[in-house]
Amino acid sequence: MSKLYVVPTPIGNLGDMTKRAIETLNSCDLILAEDTRHTQKLLNHFEVKTKMISYHKFNEKQRSEEIIQRISDEGINVALLTDAGTPCISDPGYELVKEARENGIEVIGLTGASALTTAISISGIEAYELVFYGFLPRKKGELDNALKRVLNNPVKTFVFYESPKRILNLVECIKVHMPNSTLCVCKELTKLHERTFYGNVESVLEQLRNHGEAEKGEYVIVGCNNDYVEKEVSDYQVSLYGILFDKIIKNGYTLKEAVNEVVEEGIASKNETYKASLEIKKFLENY
Repeated sequence: MSKLYVVPTPIGNLGDMTKRAIETLNSCDLILAEDTRHTQKLLNHFEVKTKMISYHKFNEKQRSEEIIQRISDEGINVALLTDAGTPCISDPGYELVKEARENGIEVIGLTGASALTTAISISGIEAYELVFYGFLPRKKGELDNALKRVLNNPVKTFVFYESPKRILNLVECIKVHMPNSTLCVCKELTKLHERTFYGNVESVLEQLRNHGEAEKGEYVIVGCNNDYVEKEVSDYQVSLYGILFDKIIKNGYTLKEAVNEVVEEGIASKNETYKASLEIKKFLENY
């Protein structure tokens, strides 16, 4: 029976490529690669000759349909790769895996390199519970709202990915919203110039500013939100609808104004609040 294999690749050190991953790539009929030029170097290193085609965020939807059709019609085994680490974790792959599952195609995951788990394991920050946010928004207003949601999340351990050009700005923003947070900022994991910056947010920010090559390499930020304050709630959980109605009635807001304030306060995401506002609008129109 044909299968889709999700194959992790090294995040820096080629020694992290597992024997099973190499055997899987050799045994499959087709490899899907985020960047074929990048992956070709990996395949050459391990002498893998399997045919390869591109699969990235810009062709993910269309390519997924094509691959599922080929797996079903031709009975081929396919390996899914990204440039580094495990596919589907802040990388392309979700669409294909979802389509495979919905079409009854077996999906096999291999263990291997992951920047997420590697950073958590060396962070010194408790991770019995954690929230992985991936890359946060770039625009200041959206970034502020995202960090407000992190601040208000009762799960205190958080993990972000960030690019070198925005790392200082992100840590500065974390300092504004969570000034007592503890961070472990990991740079270039498993690579020659791997570095970690650990301590309270102010100390980590100073370490990064003094690091001459802060704007080089990729980053994973593991943090503990020590600024979270558990809110008192009544005997019943106040719903998002109730919060919106409360702002409309008590403050005399329009529905749009109430939605904007809920998002700005970080109570709920823009998408969640918008959906709730549509339900309220429908309710008001009927009564």
